[in-house]
Amino acid sequence: MNTEHHWITTPVTADILRGFLDVEATAHGLLPHRLPARARRQIPDDQLAMAEAQPSGVRLAFRTRATAIELDTLPTKRVYQGFPAPADGVYDLLVDGVLAAQATVPGGNVRTVTDMLTQSAELSEGPPGTARFHGLPTGDKNIEIWLPHTEITELIALRTNASIEQAPDNGRRVWLHHGSSISHGSNAAHPSAIWPALAAARGGVELVNMGFGGSALLDPFTARAMRDTPADLISLKIGINIVNSDVMRLRAFTPAVHGFLDTIREGHPTTPLLVVSPILCPVQEDTPGPLAPDFDGGTLRFKATGDPAERAAGRLTLNVIRDELTRIVHQRAVDDPNLHYLDGRDLYGETDYAEFPLPDEVHPDPAAHRRIGENFARLAFGDGGAFAAEAD
Repeated sequence: MNTEHHWITTPVTADILRGFLDVEATAHGLLPHRLPARARRQIPDDQLAMAEAQPSGVRLAFRTRATAIELDTLPTKRVYQGFPAPADGVYDLLVDGVLAAQATVPGGNVRTVTDMLTQSAELSEGPPGTARFHGLPTGDKNIEIWLPHTEITELIALRTNASIEQAPDNGRRVWLHHGSSISHGSNAAHPSAIWPALAAARGGVELVNMGFGGSALLDPFTARAMRDTPADLISLKIGINIVNSDVMRLRAFTPAVHGFLDTIREGHPTTPLLVVSPILCPVQEDTPGPLAPDFDGGTLRFKATGDPAERAAGRLTLNVIRDELTRIVHQRAVDDPNLHYLDGRDLYGETDYAEFPLPDEVHPDPAAHRRIGENFARLAFGDGGAFAAEAD
């Protein structure tokens, strides 16, 4: 720790966190969660248990005159056996909404995934570390520290060289979003650059991100969590995980979508609700799952392994999903004028794919995240969009 400052230590509590649904006291500090405890008890696999504890969209928010800030954390990092360890996760510090500094925390726990299909893993414990931000602007300012979107992050201590106070209520609408790894952040370069964060910034809203890598599967406990979470705007990005995990057929998919929407409407009967179909993903447009890793050429890519001929028997593809979501939303919108549909290919389609190809055939790169965020902000928050201010 730099000793030239007179440090003030502030306990990390839920009062200075945003974008979370629950917090858990740990032996080290506080662990933010993106699903409540009741839902976590119903999680059927390690994939979702890991994903919901990764704080995508979760940030500390406070007001201060401090020019030096340090945050002690214990990260848990994911490594795939046989692959190089990824770079340390990035902490983004925003001053009055503008990215001003970044830091990383080396060390921490390491969760080594030994089987990519089952996501079984081994945990090695490591030490906590510190994210340091020095040389910040003087004067009163609003600070946000966005936590690494793909590292489980236990918050231990916050130190500043001036006192802090809770960030004032900015009056922004709360946008609650659910989706897959693409919404979680996939290959985005840093946490405030995942596409939902970029869209939220452009739309002037507060993001609560329930994008769960590999786990946007119409789980009833996720619907109940969304039902019980205060929100002014809600969106659901449905389809890619259902196809690439091959978890259901059309017969099950249709009532599952209706049930998910019914549950959300129990808590948000008139909230603008936008259903978004999958972005373009050529390997799954007309080929059913399951998706399988392909290591040909020494680079990880994914390929669909299903038989396109089985679409007639109810096997799902992205085009089948889009057609059914369109039908469901149009049917329900007769009695639900606040329900809307957006074709995911309007966020990322053929032209975008030609400009920003999917590096592993499934997940967008940082430039594609920017494109998706820009398109969502324009189509959803812009004039005539489902989330336009005049549409409330």
